[in-house]
Amino acid sequence: MKAILVSEPGDASKLVLGETETPTPSESQLLVKVHSFALNRMDVVQRQGSYPAPFGASQILGVEFAGTVSKIGGNADGWKEGERVFGLVYGGAYAEYVVIDKQMAMRIPDHISYQTAASLPEVWFTAYQALFLNCNLEEGENVLIHAGASGVGSVAIQIAKYIGKAKNIIVTVGTEDKKTFCKDLGATHAINYKTEDWPKEVEKITEGKGVNVIVDFVGATHWNGNLASLSLDGRMVMLAFLSGAVIKESNLALILRKRLTIRGSSLRSRELPYLRKLKNQLETQAFGPIFDNSLPLRSHIDKQFSWKDIQEAHRYLESNQSMGKIVINID
Repeated sequence: MKAILVSEPGDASKLVLGETETPTPSESQLLVKVHSFALNRMDVVQRQGSYPAPFGASQILGVEFAGTVSKIGGNADGWKEGERVFGLVYGGAYAEYVVIDKQMAMRIPDHISYQTAASLPEVWFTAYQALFLNCNLEEGENVLIHAGASGVGSVAIQIAKYIGKAKNIIVTVGTEDKKTFCKDLGATHAINYKTEDWPKEVEKITEGKGVNVIVDFVGATHWNGNLASLSLDGRMVMLAFLSGAVIKESNLALILRKRLTIRGSSLRSRELPYLRKLKNQLETQAFGPIFDNSLPLRSHIDKQFSWKDIQEAHRYLESNQSMGKIVINID
């Protein structure tokens, strides 16, 4: 089969369209012919050689896709060849074919495009897990989401508003158009961290109480501001370290005085039983409402590329211009 391969660790120019062996589904898996897949930051870090795939996973990049069932491993277990499916995998989505655990595969309704379906899994799994499983968000609480216009950030806004029923949903972004984008999705307040003092703005918005929950992708540069912005018994989840992971100076006493809970979370390292339970929750809480329009939840696709232009797509992701998801179509 054809697949996007990494010739050697490095920049986007190291991505090449080549040939590799088609995977064989085990008795618990489906073989899916991929129509579309979506990009994630982890793909860039893996391409650079700094984020290896989990043990036993495909070394091919990509964790989310949409396509049609090509072959069923073992018993049918309710699946049929030709069914339209989407899902989350540990790797291998940048290819013509990918294998997925049968219990992780999800059916695509007829009125939903492959592109929309491919844009859903990683960001919705990550945002839902961050807000509810990591931070135990409760109705009426205040939330701060950094990188609000990112794929996960844009979804976290919607989950906090329509599922978590948060009071104030505050986001930080780097441009004015991203502020507008986030407010359109449901953010109550958007702060440009490049031109505004975001910790002071958070203090004003919350009348000095701080936020109950922070979802952070930035790391070092935002660490002290995060500690200052958390309320008593506040919870923060760290999902990435875009500005670095080393903090030169910090007042750790705030963690004790405020009784803070700080967690790190990586979805890709989770075991299958955990992911299966999370998938079942999302089908009910998020994907169902997206498909039947019972809640104003949506996937925002910023840009689409042919997989022949994968280098350009990665460069666009790394430019930090995108708002929402970048989807790649196999043609």
